[in-house]
Formats: sequence, structure tokens, C-alpha cells
Amino acid sequence: MSSRFYPQRRALGHGRIDPGAAPVKPRNAATMIIWRKGRDGIEVLMGRRSRRAAFIPDYFVFPGGRIDPADRTVRPATPLDPAAAKRMAVRRDPGLAETLAIAAVRETFEETGLLLAESGGIGSVAHPEWAQWKARGLAPGLHRLVYFGRAITSSISPIRFHARFFVASADALRGEIAGSGELSELGFYLVAKVLAHMPVVDVTEFFNAYTAVPEHFDNRSPVFFYRNEVPYVRYE
Repeated sequence: MSSRFYPQRRALGHGRIDPGAAPVKPRNAATMIIWRKGRDGIEVLMGRRSRRAAFIPDYFVFPGGRIDPADRTVRPATPLDPAAAKRMAVRRDPGLAETLAIAAVRETFEETGLLLAESGGIGSVAHPEWAQWKARGLAPGLHRLVYFGRAITSSISPIRFHARFFVASADALRGEIAGSGELSELGFYLVAKVLAHMPVVDVTEFFNAYTAVPEHFDNRSPVFFYRNEVPYVRYE
């Protein structure tokens, strides 16, 4: 697969490791891009990270985060598309692929108050957020997720993630936008406005631009990565 240079126009949004230090191993993470058709074009749900955040502070991001150990024990109401695992760099481990999707669902609920859910039982899970799902008789509806692509943080960053991006239509989620306060200024933003005026890092810029063409969701899986500080993209 060939790679092409991505013309970076944004700041990296993170610090740098000490010169000569070994790169940090990326942690598995998951992100959900929630989109809808607005009056003026495609809109996406985003929020702003705190200025005190250790990673990309004060930037607008999609909801998401790293895997929690409890995510591995959650029983979804409906399964993730099995074909997704082949493109997610999980060494064809369907269990890890499903766990990443579940992490995206949980993080989205924590940060936005929205649930991608169906009636069902999640099993015995020790996590305060999942307790709310159990009390409501709900479980993740993973069939509503489309795997989109992935991104790996630059090797010069002291905090690194191997993030998988999933896409869901806003119509598929239930609840009202609220969240935990981790993200401020939560709302749906016109993609054109995000790209033109809002503070986002380069990888968020790329996935926003890609989201503006919904037909890409099913047939191309971009991988956004860096060679030192230089961003590249390839397609799987």
C-alpha cells in the first residue's frame, strides 16, 4: 500500500519526548464520529478539551478515549460487522475489534450523554458508567457502527494512541447532549466551519474533511500516521 504526504496545516497539539528517548508504545483507543445532514451540509458532534488536559489541550475533538478493562467484559446487544476486524490492525482478533467498538460507545456516553444502544443485558460489568446501562436494560448496538479508519500518534509524543474511528448517524443514538464535563462547548458543527475556523489538530482536520463525503464510509479505510513529525495517509 502506498502512502502519501498529508499537507499539515495544524499544530500537533502535544509535547515532545526528550531527545534520544525511546518512543512510547501507543495505547489502543476508539473514537466515534457522529454525523447528521444539516441545512448547510454535513455536521459532526464535537467538544473542546480542557486547557489543563495532558493530551491536545484546548482543541476540539470527537468523543473517544482508550479502552477500559471493563469494556472487555461487556456483552453487546448486537455484534460489530465481522469484516471490520480485518481492517482495524487487531491481528484479526475479533474480540479486540469488538472491545474497541464498545470503548467508543462508552466514551461517547460519558462525554456526550448519548447512547448507541438497544435493549439487552451487558452481563456482569464493574464500571460506574456501565451500571447506568444495566439499570436501563440497555446494551451497545454495535451493528449501527461503521468502521472508518485509524490514526497513530506521532512517535515524538509522550502520550500516544492507536485510535480506531467509527462512524454513526445521529439518528442511531438516543438521549440528550449533556456529558460529564470532560468536553465543553458540545454540539453539532458544520464540517466547513470546523475546517475553516475551529482549533483542531491535523488528524481531526483530516477525518472531518473525509466525513464531508459520506459515501467514503464503506469503501475506503484511511490510516493516518507520522514519520517523526510529518503526517502521512495510506488506504487499506
